[in-house]
Amino acid sequence: MNANGTAVSHPTPLSLSSLDGCRTERVCPPSIVNYKNTSQKGRMEEDIHDKMLSTIEGLSSAKPWCGNTDDFRGLCGFLLFFVEMGLEKEYRTISIPKLRSYFVCASVVLLCMFLVQIFVMPRTAKLGISFGIVAIIMGLILCICFADKCWRSCSERWPPVRYLCTFSKKVKTMPTVRLPLAAVAIGSLLIIAVFNLPTTQQTGNYTASSTDESATLLAENSVTVYSYYTYCCLLGFIACSVFLRMSFELKLILLSGGVVGYFIIFNTWQLLNVNNTTQRFIMKNPRIMTNLYLALFYITLVLLSKQIDYYCRLDCLQKNKFKKEHEEFETMENVNRLLLENVLPAHVAAHFIGDKLNEDWYHQSYDCVCVMFASVPDFKVFYTECDVNKEGLECLRLLNEIIADFDELLLKPKFSGVEKIKTIGSTYMAASGLCVTPGQENNLDQERQHAQIGIMVEFALGLMTKLDGINRHSFNNFRLRVGINHGPVIAGVIGARKPQYDIWGNTVNVASRMETTGELGKIQVTEETCKILESLGYACECRGLINVKGKGELRTYFVCTDTAKSQVL
Repeated sequence: MNANGTAVSHPTPLSLSSLDGCRTERVCPPSIVNYKNTSQKGRMEEDIHDKMLSTIEGLSSAKPWCGNTDDFRGLCGFLLFFVEMGLEKEYRTISIPKLRSYFVCASVVLLCMFLVQIFVMPRTAKLGISFGIVAIIMGLILCICFADKCWRSCSERWPPVRYLCTFSKKVKTMPTVRLPLAAVAIGSLLIIAVFNLPTTQQTGNYTASSTDESATLLAENSVTVYSYYTYCCLLGFIACSVFLRMSFELKLILLSGGVVGYFIIFNTWQLLNVNNTTQRFIMKNPRIMTNLYLALFYITLVLLSKQIDYYCRLDCLQKNKFKKEHEEFETMENVNRLLLENVLPAHVAAHFIGDKLNEDWYHQSYDCVCVMFASVPDFKVFYTECDVNKEGLECLRLLNEIIADFDELLLKPKFSGVEKIKTIGSTYMAASGLCVTPGQENNLDQERQHAQIGIMVEFALGLMTKLDGINRHSFNNFRLRVGINHGPVIAGVIGARKPQYDIWGNTVNVASRMETTGELGKIQVTEETCKILESLGYACECRGLINVKGKGELRTYFVCTDTAKSQVL
């Protein structure tokens, strides 16, 4: 109360007046909005975390040694294949970046075999020739693998080298190239491991005609030779296992062929028929212990290769599912962006769905925005609910057609700066100048600010043209009543579940009054807006002073539509 005892009304904080001044809408404090957004974000993160855990558990539930699952199917309970044939083909043709290092490791194994046999076994021509041939084979394979790096500088001058470099790039990407090379390299190592094994004829001086001392020496030498060739065979198995991401079926065939061949060779080797009573290398019976070593190594490497194949397939499956989920996520993100941009302006939608998620309540102040209200007053009389128009459904269908045609104008590049705010019944509300970054309005020249007002007038004329076209097709006589004003406004988004973008301020209220107090088929503007339009070349007709609710008497003007239409053309 004042000193006279009269009650004085104070403005309510955090309240926004509606266009008609009769309704007050309270806005939640920013702290409450932030709390709601934070809680919603926390629930979303929990849902994503639970989904990730369930996906990981589903991928890890498959056992590598057993039969069918949702993603794998087993052949004979041992060989794994993807249920989806497209994924199986993708896995078979996947690139192996470290394939060259596999062949380098195989070359190191070849060197180890050579050192074992050259220092322990007799140095014969057969030994040198056999290892020379295998070394040439491995050298050619390495030359093919590293041609694109070693011969790149010469590829421009020599066409054959260019073809070799192209072929080298296909080694790690094409299974039809890398599998034969791997089979040749591993097969050569498995063969060279026992190729130089001495035969009975080569050591014929130590046969049954020899003395007991010579027989004992022969047995000891045979056990020594036997053990070192066993080590070479194990090195051959290791050479097969270094090709980690190579086809499991190829490694299984090579290992199986190698172990069967070794069993046959070592169990039919005549030099071990001599009775040996000594114990060397913890072996009482070299043949049995060699068979045991080969079998254990074979089983171990097969199981290891099987395990590697399983986890490589699992990795491929996870990448494939991640790729699909990422594509679905991008699709959903684009859909959400489109849906949000249908509700909010593009620059406002970017505030919520950008890379940096902003949870603050969106609000911005603008110094110069042109606001337009365009209504179809005759629609209220046109709307009736009866059986003929299906209880008003046909009337609403026509209104939807009108508003949809109005929205089509926004797609024109000419009106890219115009933003539709909302529709209130048959009233269409739009504004221009909201795309400018807040705080940079002063950086724009005055002509560009004034041009926004001219664009809004042209947009209003476009609405009138659209309505005339609808009248011709629907045999109606609707006319548009437009009010335009410019000035400072406040823009913001209200609501969390169903957000709504709106603008407030005295500029908006005056623009609404320009429409409600206007006349059909005319565009009414304030005196300040009229001066700017006249500077842009528009002709305006003074209407005089009119009584505006809440503003008193204002001098208003009508934009001459003929002049404005010439501006549009």
